[in-house]
Amino acid sequence: IDREYAKVPVVDGPDELTARYTEVRAQTEALAANLLPEDQVVQSMEDASPVKWHRAHTTWFFETFVLQPHVPGYQPVDPAYAYLFNSYYEAAGPRHPRPRRGMLTRPPVDAVTDYRDAVDRSMEGLMRSADGETWDRLAPLIDLGLHHEQQHQELLLTDLLHAFFGNPLRPAYRPFRSAPNYEKRALGWVAVPRGLHEVGHSDPGFAFDHEGPRHKVWLQGCRLADRLVTNAEWLAFMAGGGYVRPELWLSDGWATAQLEGWQAPLYWEDRGGSWWTFSLAGMRPVEPDAPVVHISYFEAEAYARWAGKRLPTEAEWEVAADGLVPRGNTIGTGLLRPVAAAHRDDGQPAQMYGDVWEWTASPYAGYPGFRPAAGAVGEYNGKFMCGQFVLRGGSCVTPEGHIRREYRNFFHPHQRWQFSGVRLAEDA
Repeated sequence: IDREYAKVPVVDGPDELTARYTEVRAQTEALAANLLPEDQVVQSMEDASPVKWHRAHTTWFFETFVLQPHVPGYQPVDPAYAYLFNSYYEAAGPRHPRPRRGMLTRPPVDAVTDYRDAVDRSMEGLMRSADGETWDRLAPLIDLGLHHEQQHQELLLTDLLHAFFGNPLRPAYRPFRSAPNYEKRALGWVAVPRGLHEVGHSDPGFAFDHEGPRHKVWLQGCRLADRLVTNAEWLAFMAGGGYVRPELWLSDGWATAQLEGWQAPLYWEDRGGSWWTFSLAGMRPVEPDAPVVHISYFEAEAYARWAGKRLPTEAEWEVAADGLVPRGNTIGTGLLRPVAAAHRDDGQPAQMYGDVWEWTASPYAGYPGFRPAAGAVGEYNGKFMCGQFVLRGGSCVTPEGHIRREYRNFFHPHQRWQFSGVRLAEDA
C-alpha cells in the first residue's frame, strides 16, 4: 500500500464510491461503444495510444494497485497484461514500449472487454466485503483509480480525434450537435488583485498529489481576459504574419514551427480561401466566435506577444477562478468541441471551465513542500516535473465532475493534439 497517498481523504462512503466505480467504468465503455474493433487498435503517433490500450491500462491499474495487494491469493487475469498495459510505472516492472502500442493486435478487443469485466467483478467483491480498516486503506486508491480513468476517458477521445484525422475518409466519431447561438462577445478584462494569496488544494475532497500543499503566493496584480481567444482573432493573427514573423516567437518555438511547417492550428485546412477544421463530428467550417483549439504553448505565447499581452501564470488563473462553480462546456454537454462564450452579468470571467485547456506561463514544478508518495503510485506526477507547462480549466472532453479550481494539467510546449487554447493576461 502506498501509505502516503492513502492519507488523502475520501468524502464518499463505501456505497457511494462503489456506485461511482460502476458509473465511471461504464462511461469508458460507452465512449468506445460505437467504435469498430479496427478503430480501437490504431496508434497515430507516439504521444497517442489506441482506444483498446486505454481501456486495458485503466483496468490494469485497478488490478495492480488494488486487487493484487489486497485480495489474498488473487491471480491476474493474464500475467502478460502486466507487461502489455503498464504505462510508465518503473516500480511495477518492465513494459511494452509506448511508441509500439499500435502493434498490439493481440489481445483482441473482445479479450480486453472480458478483462474489464473480470476485474470489475473482483473489484465489486472486494468493495462489498472490505471491513472498516481495510476500506480506509482501499478507498483512496480506488478514488485515485477512478480519477485516473477519467483522465484516460479524455485522452481516449483526444487520441481518437488524431487517429481519425489521419484517415483519408475523415470519419466522424459522433454526429454534429448544434450549440447555443450566443451573440458575439467583445473582449473584456477582470482584475486579479495585487497582494498575498493562497493557492493549492485544501478541501476534504479528492486532489492529485501535485495540487498541494496549499501555500501563499505574492501577485503583482493583473487583468485576465474575460473569455478565451477566438478563431476569428486567431485568423487575424495569421493574417498579421503570426506564423512567419520570428520576432514573435521563442527560439525553440520558431524552430519547431519551421520544422513542422505550422501555418495554422492543428486540424485546420484551407479549402479555397475558407478554413475548415477536423472535429469529433468530422470536417466542419471554422466557427469564428468559438475558442481557438489545438495550439501549442509556443503558438499561444507567440499570439500573446503579437497581441501586446502575455499568458497568465497558473496562480493568477487560480485566483481569478476563486468562487466560480467548476462547471462549463465539458463532455456532459455532448458538444465535444469548444463553443462561443455566453454573456455574464456578474463581472466574472467566462469559459474558465471546459471548452479548452488554457496554457499558462508557469513551468510544471512541485509546490513548496511537495513530496511524491512512496512506491509506484508516487510516480504518477512528480517524475514529470521537467520541461513542461501547466494548463488549467478543463476542456470540452473533460468528464463531468473531474475538474476543480486547483487541477493542474501539464504538457510539453510543442504538443498541440490536446484540446488546448489560450486566455490572455496583461499587467495591471
